[in-house]
Amino acid sequence: MSKKKRIRTIVIMLFVVIILAVISFLMGNGGGKEETIRETMKDAVLHDENKMSLFGIIDVNPSLISAYVVTAIILLAALLIRIFAIPKFKMVPGKFQTLIEEWVGLFSGMAKTNSPHRNKFLGIYIFTAGSYIFIGTCFELFGFQAVTTKGMSMALPAPLADINAAIAMGVMSYLAIMSGGIAENKGKGVLKTLKDFSLPISMSFRLFGALLSGLLVTEMVYYYMTLSFVLPVIVGVLFTLIHALIQAYVLTMLTALFYGEVSEPSEKKPKKPKAAKKHTEAA
Repeated sequence: MSKKKRIRTIVIMLFVVIILAVISFLMGNGGGKEETIRETMKDAVLHDENKMSLFGIIDVNPSLISAYVVTAIILLAALLIRIFAIPKFKMVPGKFQTLIEEWVGLFSGMAKTNSPHRNKFLGIYIFTAGSYIFIGTCFELFGFQAVTTKGMSMALPAPLADINAAIAMGVMSYLAIMSGGIAENKGKGVLKTLKDFSLPISMSFRLFGALLSGLLVTEMVYYYMTLSFVLPVIVGVLFTLIHALIQAYVLTMLTALFYGEVSEPSEKKPKKPKAAKKHTEAA
C-alpha cells in the first residue's frame, strides 16, 4: 500500500469516528434502559436476577449454560479432529497440522520443563485446562443470545465469569497438583501440597477477578450511549483476548510449577556405615 493510500485510509477512519462521536453526543444517554448500571454490574457478579432455564427443570446462572455449550463445542471439535484430521497428518505438516502440533507442544513443553520426573498426566491436564480457559473466554466474543426467565435477551457470558466455575477450576488444579505428590512421594507429597493450602483460593479468585474485570468494563461501556459506538468493539475484543491468553498461561504455569515441586523425588538420606567390628588377635 502506497503512502498516499495509507494517509487516505487514516483520514477516512478518523472522519467516521468523529461522525459517530457527534451522533452519540447528540443522542445523549437516553434509551429506556430496563435496569440501572448498578443493577447490571451487580447481576454480572452474583447472577441473582438474570437466570436461564435449564431444559425447563431448574433456573441456573447463564455461565452454566455457557459451560455446557463450550464443553460440547470442545468435545465435538476434538472428535472431528481425531477422526478426519489426525489420520491425514504428514511428515511435512500443513498449516492446520502445524497449529495443532504447536498448541499441544506448548503445554507438553511446559510440563516437561517444570516437572521432569512426572509429566505425562500434567501435560494432559494443563492442555485441557488451558484450552478450556482460552476457548471459554473467547466464547463471549460471539455474543450468542439467550432468553432469561424474565423474558429478556442477553448474550451468554464466559463460563469462568461465574465465581463457582472459577472455584471449581482452582480446586481441580489443586487436586491435580496433589495427585502428582501422592504418585511420587506418597504421604510426604500430601504434606507438601497441604503446605500451600491457600493455593486453590488464590488461583480461583485470580481467575475470576481477571475475567470479571473485563466483563464489568465492557458492560459499563455498552451501558452508556455516549460510549456505545466503536469503543465497545475495541474494548471487548482487547479485554477478552488479553484475558484469555494471560489467564490460560498463568493458571497452567502455576499448576505446572507446583506440580513439579511436590512430585520431585525426596532425597533419601544415605545410610551410615556400620561400625567395623574389632577382632582381637589371640596373643
